[in-house]
Amino acid sequence: RRPLSFGKALHAVLERLLQEVIDTEYAGALSEERALQLYREAWAASGLSGLDLFQQGLGILQDFVRQQGRVDSRDILAVEKEFRLPVGPFTVLGFIDRVDWVDEETIAVIDYKSNHQLFTREELDSSLQLSLYALAARRMWPWAKKVRLSMWMLRHGVRQETTRTEEQLDAALAYVETLGQQMEKAESFPARLNPNCVYCDHRRNCPAYAQALEGQRDVVCEDTSDLESVARERQEVAHLAKILGARKAELEGVLRAHLAEQVELVLAGTRYRMFNTTSLDYPLEPTVAVLARATGLSREELMQRLASVEKKALDALLKDAGKRLGTARVALLKAELDSLAAKHHSPRFWAKEVA
Repeated sequence: RRPLSFGKALHAVLERLLQEVIDTEYAGALSEERALQLYREAWAASGLSGLDLFQQGLGILQDFVRQQGRVDSRDILAVEKEFRLPVGPFTVLGFIDRVDWVDEETIAVIDYKSNHQLFTREELDSSLQLSLYALAARRMWPWAKKVRLSMWMLRHGVRQETTRTEEQLDAALAYVETLGQQMEKAESFPARLNPNCVYCDHRRNCPAYAQALEGQRDVVCEDTSDLESVARERQEVAHLAKILGARKAELEGVLRAHLAEQVELVLAGTRYRMFNTTSLDYPLEPTVAVLARATGLSREELMQRLASVEKKALDALLKDAGKRLGTARVALLKAELDSLAAKHHSPRFWAKEVA
């Protein structure tokens, strides 16, 4: 549930921050202090906890304020805009995070996302959500000949943009109307496991989730030459693994809380206790000096063999530098550094359910 609640908290902050811009007819830089004040209020109301997650939110909002730069209330057409889109005999109800004026014939529809991963080009160009936003925006602002669509990826500071053709919009309408007809004819809506089950607010009352916690399975591939059967079982196992893994983490959280007050727990035939692991980080200059004296190798040779820059640390440094240098200069600097980096490729397994 934390990812959904965290995302809702960030959305609430951005909605209030920009609505205040509209209400006060403000033009200028957003206030980082005000953003953090709203974040503290949203955090308290959300029931979230954890210093690391709180700091992530602070960083995301600080980056947003810097990346947003100057705002003008006249350029923000709507924030958290409700729409009702007629689709055949049905009506689609939704909310658009933000709509901006671009020029006399163009508007920009923006959806904030707190996802850890960026969307692929295919996902952006085929997003039903963005297609419906485009249709709704054209009805609400009929003067706009062009509608730009973007996912503002808050964790990455990136706006992933796309557009829609008339053919794509017609296909989206036809698809939604077909779904509506299917739902009208359906007599029941059995729950189906998917990767988001662990975040669902209704999972405690869901029979499919309860069966997953019990490890119940419906698909067992008996012939591994049947790839369809292999894929079906793999998907079911993947969903079960994520659900059971999340439940394991939840239960371990309860035990950890008790181990903060007790040295050891012995429960259900298992002994539990906390322990510390040790990792070593060698300071660069003193380590090289000791090795040079002991091995006779030159400093340059040792640096070439031992030294490399950790990507995470480099990204953090560039993020801090962005406060002084600006986003454009940091982007150029990063591109230059990336050209120097040694690239290592390893095969990764990737799977995504298709409609």
